[in-house]
Formats: sequence, structure tokens, C-alpha cells
Amino acid sequence: MTDPWATFGADLHLELRGSGLRTGLMDALREAVRGGRLAPGTRLPSSRSLAADLGIARNTVADAYAELVAEGWLTAQQGSGTRVARRTAPRKAAAGAVRARPARSGPQYSLLPGSPDLGSFPRAQWLKAARRALTAAPNEAFGYGDPRGRIELRTVLADYLARARGVYADPERIVICSGFVHGLALLGKMLRQRRVREVAVESYGLDVHWKLLTEAGIRTPALPLDELGSQTGELGALRGAGAVLLTPAHQFPMGAVLHPDRRAAAVDWARGTGALILEDDYDGEFRYDRRQVGALQGLDPDRVVYLGTASKSLAPGLRLGWMVLPQDLVGQALEAKGSVDRVSSALDQLTLAEFIASGAYDRHVRAMRLRYRTRRDQLVRALAERAPGIRVGGIAAGLHAVLELPPGTEHSVIEAAAWQGLAVEGVSRFRHKDAPPGRDALVVGYATPADSGWAGALDALCRVLP
Repeated sequence: MTDPWATFGADLHLELRGSGLRTGLMDALREAVRGGRLAPGTRLPSSRSLAADLGIARNTVADAYAELVAEGWLTAQQGSGTRVARRTAPRKAAAGAVRARPARSGPQYSLLPGSPDLGSFPRAQWLKAARRALTAAPNEAFGYGDPRGRIELRTVLADYLARARGVYADPERIVICSGFVHGLALLGKMLRQRRVREVAVESYGLDVHWKLLTEAGIRTPALPLDELGSQTGELGALRGAGAVLLTPAHQFPMGAVLHPDRRAAAVDWARGTGALILEDDYDGEFRYDRRQVGALQGLDPDRVVYLGTASKSLAPGLRLGWMVLPQDLVGQALEAKGSVDRVSSALDQLTLAEFIASGAYDRHVRAMRLRYRTRRDQLVRALAERAPGIRVGGIAAGLHAVLELPPGTEHSVIEAAAWQGLAVEGVSRFRHKDAPPGRDALVVGYATPADSGWAGALDALCRVLP
């Protein structure tokens, strides 16, 4: 196979200084190698290509290359072209120097919540979907496109969300974004433009979400939380709130399902005040003890903004999420995205659309549901045998479990885990600053470890539990 660089030459930026072209070229190449712009082994353009790029004679370039080869800066072999030589850096020996012991780069095991099993990403199926999507992509898909996102993805998402999550999702009401945080940032901007000064949040959650709203100039009063979910009946007492952010299918991190009466109370409040409900359905597809709880959005599509993402079902690195908006918010959402941030990658959107339409997404979710359920069952059994005093809170769902601890032990357990090379987080990490102190607990992400590390992580966890 012909090397395209050998035919056309790699681009190489050089500034020739001085009176002589050959001397100037040699100095520029030495400086590029010395400064690291040209790494060892880098193939240089052919003398013909570089001469044409610099507007100088080919012999001048050939002579400069030859002299730098003689000096040891470059190497030249038949069929391999001219490359930067691999040079050994001089050793800096200091008398009496003691070699430092390499520091551990991180914990040996991680049970931090929030991440799926990245090793189970369906690479082969995703690659097949990408090939089919790229082959079928219309030419206009490579342009700037619709700021709402590719119609192919919005269409299959509307069908999937209606079927799997009970969402009313017309394609015209879906806006593609690069994940939940991006969608929430857009909503923060939109709410501020609507003169909303407060968005109620759950008393336990992710501080990055609260900070996004705060940075938009919005206050975030906290709703009380118990085993039935957030106490949405308290929304009426928050006179300044124009929206509420909820995780109704599986409260993060405490694991409760929002009780039907509290769902109804939230919708009644939104209808009566003209407020919005922002529904974070981050892992609603993963319920293990019964059928999944449908999305709150189905109760009132005109008052609920539904936010979904591929971060938990596939991988956060895809940077693909979606908002299903009330019709009167679509235009404002597109304006909030602006001309700088119009769309996510069209090819990734087309690939996800093909992945869903082919049935591969459903098959992957079912496989991961079984995998995560098995992990959770193994965790529960191990605790029953080796730490029987620890209760597992929350429903059997999602990618994490809450392990309730004796009062006053959360910090010491986390420290003990660190000594065992295990990364875990306490529930206090997720408590809103305005929420009262609560019970001690660990939030254990059982989806995160690879198969090879799962048994070791589980052993380390059981060793540190009181």
C-alpha cells in the first residue's frame, strides 16, 4: 500500500531565517526537533514536497536533509523516507541522589457511583451501526444542520421514549444536546430569561447541577426527602420557585421512587403556578425488582421538561443527551443554544439513531440490566454474610446502592477504605448545603469495576464496614 505522505508530503510549518536558504532550513529543522515539535520517528515531507511548500529548490532541501542525517538529527532509509532520529536524552546524575518511590496513581479499586461498566460498551455493534449510518448519510448531514439535532435521531428517540419510558415525545419537541449537564445549562439560561429566580432541588443530588443553576443567577432551595421521595407537597411554600428539578424514577443518590401522590402534587403545583418540572431520567431503564417506573413527563407534557442521556445506558464519552420540551419552549431552547453551539456531532447522532432503530440498543440495555442486577444481588449477599448489620437502602435499580452505616461512622469508613485501596463516597458528599444533617451512609457504584476487579472491590468493601 502506498504511503500517502510519500506522495503528497506531510504539512510542516517552518520559518527560515538568515541569509542562506540551506542554513536557514537546517536551523529551523534543528529547532523543531530540539523543541519537541518534531517527535522522534516523525516522517518528514519528501524533498520535492517541502521544496514546493517553501518555494525553494529541491536540491537545497536534499542537501539540508543529507547534512542533518550526517549530524545525527535525521535518519534516511530506502523505502522509509527521512525521519527524525531517535536520540537518547543525556542522563542527569546527581551525587547522592535517591530514586523516589513511584507514587500510586490512584486507588486499586473504585466503587464510586455515576459510571456504567465502560468495558461492556458494545464496540462491535456500535461500529456496525456507524458504518451503516455513514454509508446512508445524506450529503447535508456533513453541514451545520438543524440545531434541534438530526431528524433521524429525534424520530427514533420519539418512538423509543414513548415505548420504553411512557414519554410523549414528538420529534419536533426534542432537542439534542451533549449530555444532561449541557441540557441543564441551557435550561438555566432559559429560566433566567423567563425571570425565574428559584428552582427547587432535592436535598440530595449532584452539586454540579446546583452550581449550574446558581451560576445562571438562580437560587436552589432544597426540598425535604424521605423514603417516598421528595416532599413535593412543600413546593407551595416556596413562593419564588418557578421550577423544580427531580429524579422521580430513582432518586439520586438515595434510591427512592417518587410516590404517585407526590408525582400528582408536583404536577398540580406546576399547573397551578405556571411553573416547570425538570425531570432527570438518568437511569430509568434499569429497574430490577419490577417493571420500570414510567416517566413523570407523561402526566403533563406541557409542564414537564424531560431530560435523558446515553451516559448510563451506553457511555458518558458519547456526549449525547436529549430534552423533550413543551412546545412553547422549543424556540427558546434553540435560541439558548446559539450560533456557536448549534448541534452535537451529526455522525454520532446518526450512529445512535441506527443503533436504536436496529434493535441493538434494546438488546444492550437488556444485557446490562441483567449484568447490573447480578452485581447488585452479589453485593447484597456479600453484605448479608460478612456485614449483616449493614442495611441496603433504596429500590433495586440503577447503578448504585446506598449502604446505611451506624451514626458517626461515615468518615472513618471512607478513610479505612482508602487504606484498603478502595475509593468510595459517603452520602454527605451529595447533601445540599441547606439540608439538615442526615444519616450516615455509603453510595456504592457497583457497575464501575471491571469483572477482574469486582471480587477484590467487594472484599475490600466488606473488610471496612463496621
